Parts: sequence; C-alpha cells; structure tokens
Amino acid sequence: MSRFGQVARGWWFDVLIVVLASAAVLEVAIRREHSDAPQTTLWFCIPAAAVVALVLLARRRYPFGAPAAFWLLAAATSFVDGRLIPYPAGLYLAGMLAAFLLGNLRDPVLARVGLAVVIGSMATIILNQPGHSPGQVVFIPLLFGIAWLAGFALNARAEQADAAEARAAQAERERETAARIAVAEERARIARELHDIVAHAVSVMVLQVGAVRHKLSEDLADESDALRGVEGAGRTALAEMRRLLAAMRDDGDDLELGPQPGLDSVGSLVAEVARAGLPVALHVEGEAAPLPRAIELSAYRIVQEALTNALKHAHAHRADVTLRYGPDDLRIEVRDDGSGGGATSNGPGYGLVGVRERVKIYGGTMTAGAAPEGGFVLDATLPLRGDGR
Repeated sequence: MSRFGQVARGWWFDVLIVVLASAAVLEVAIRREHSDAPQTTLWFCIPAAAVVALVLLARRRYPFGAPAAFWLLAAATSFVDGRLIPYPAGLYLAGMLAAFLLGNLRDPVLARVGLAVVIGSMATIILNQPGHSPGQVVFIPLLFGIAWLAGFALNARAEQADAAEARAAQAERERETAARIAVAEERARIARELHDIVAHAVSVMVLQVGAVRHKLSEDLADESDALRGVEGAGRTALAEMRRLLAAMRDDGDDLELGPQPGLDSVGSLVAEVARAGLPVALHVEGEAAPLPRAIELSAYRIVQEALTNALKHAHAHRADVTLRYGPDDLRIEVRDDGSGGGATSNGPGYGLVGVRERVKIYGGTMTAGAAPEGGFVLDATLPLRGDGR
C-alpha cells in the first residue's frame, strides 16, 4: 500500500491530464448533434483534442514548453475550427491546469511570458469562436489569468519556504562551526594552562635537584653527575615546553606571568563579582583537601564562567556558589535567579561549551539549565580518582 501511495502521489497529475483528455475526446465524439459542437470531421477533432491536452504530460521535462505548447496548439486549432477548443469541458479544465503550471514556474521571466501566452492564446480562441461577445473576449482570458496568478502565488510561497529552510540550514551549519571553534579554543586554553602548571612543577624539580647536587660531597661524584644529568634533562624539557607554549599562544594573548588561580582564589573571584554588582554567597560543604593543580584550575574556571554569565547575560540579582568536597569527586554548583545562561564571556553562546569540554577531559558530568523554581543552575562534577592525587 505504501508503494501504491508513492506512485499515486507522483503520478496523480498525469492521471488527471489523461482523464481530462479522454473526457474531451468522448464529449466531442458523442455530442456531435449539439448546436455548439465543432463542425469539422471527427478525424480531425478527436486527434486534435487529444494532442492539445496530452502535450501537458511533457511538463516534467519541459516545464515551460509543455504548457506553452498547449496554449499555442489550442490557438492554432481554433483557426481550423473555432468551436473545438471551447466546446469540451475537459479542454477547459486542462487549460486551467496549463495556466497554473505557467504561473508556477521558478523563473519569473518565463512565468510572465507564460501569462502573455495564456492571455493572447485565449483571446485568439474566443475571437475565432462563432457568435462570441465582447465581454467573453475580456472576461474569459481574465479567468485563466486568475489560474496563472494562483500558480504564481503558490510558487512565491514555496520559494519563501525554501529560502527559510536554506537560512535555517545555514544557521545550523554556522552554529555547528561556532561550537567546534569554541571547543578547539577551549582545548587550546586548557592545554596552555596545563603547560603552565607542568612547567612550574618541572622548574621546582630542577631547582631542587640543583640544590641537592650542590650539597653533595666530592666523594659522591657519580651521584652528582647523575643529578647533573637530571637537571640538564629538566632544563631541556622546560625549554621545549616554553617553545611549544609560545607556539600555542595567539598573537593577541598576553603571557600569564602570575600563578594560575585555584580554589583558594574563588573567594577573591566572588568578592570581585560582588563589587561589579552581583551579590554572591560562597558555600563550602565537606572537608576541603588539597587537590591536583589542574583540577583546582578547572574548578575555578567553571565558577568564573558561570558567574560571568550570571553577571553579564542572565540579568541576575543574586547568585550562590557551592563547592562540595566528596571522597571521590568535587561538585560545583552555581545557581542564580536570572533569566538564563546562553551567552558567556568566551563568545556568543558557547561559554558552556567550554565548561563542558573541561568537565569532559576529567571524565566528569555537567548539567546546565533553568531551575524549576526559577533562575539558572550549572552543576558540574569532577572526579578525583586517577588524576594523580
């Protein structure tokens, strides 16, 4: 049945044309005694009526040529017998379809040419019809012009729908591209921050190895040489990391000379946001314990992003930051009473993408959205196991 439905939807117009052509031929053949019937022989009338109507079957290959040929053939036939084209109702309805098809053309120039063909051909047919009145010469072509106008209006609506669909598809592609760019930028930022953390740790290690080496006595020459090798390898690693870090930074990025912030800096961040006009309450639950530096930095960035969003874009009047220390994870909840969290400081609507990327790196979870009681809630969990703790 579904196969039959597909065929019916694809060929119903062709079936309609065949039915109208058959009806026109039967009417010409059966009603020969009517006073308005064509006067020429059936050997001409029947093939002429069939050809005029069936030419519309070529509309798929010739969307302009087929309906235009209908009208031109109809006008030419009227010079042989002026009664043939106006007489059968099937040709009348087929003419309506041909006018509609010409109006429905995607090319507006061809559509307007088609209107001229419809009006001119119909006027010629009426003029060639015996006993026509002046009103028929005006109003009958106008009626077919209305059919053309219906096709033209439907095509304009279809073009608007296609344009809207194209704009929606383009907007979706732009959103996907922007999201990918936001993820790439956030990954680069995270990599730079981790390089800073690792470089600081390696620097401390190199300094400590150097201090130990200088305190060794002269009879421990082998140990001193081994430590000198470790110190040299550390300095080489630092140089390579600084070179890579410099290549990763954009030209407009300022070199961060200060230490990377951590959870001990959240209090200062909260105070800074409060001074900017958004009161923030900080809550700490559980026993605070030293965490890996990278986890602390990511937790700070998550809080920073959420508060920036609440301050600049959510029109919030109050926010709450909750840090919950668990045995295996750190949970961060930032809640405000604003209108939503679409845009953030990292770009037009993609700051949450960066937060999600940070959480994803550590295998955590994140939810962000409107709270049932109103406002916006960002909830992120960072696991602590397997992080080198």
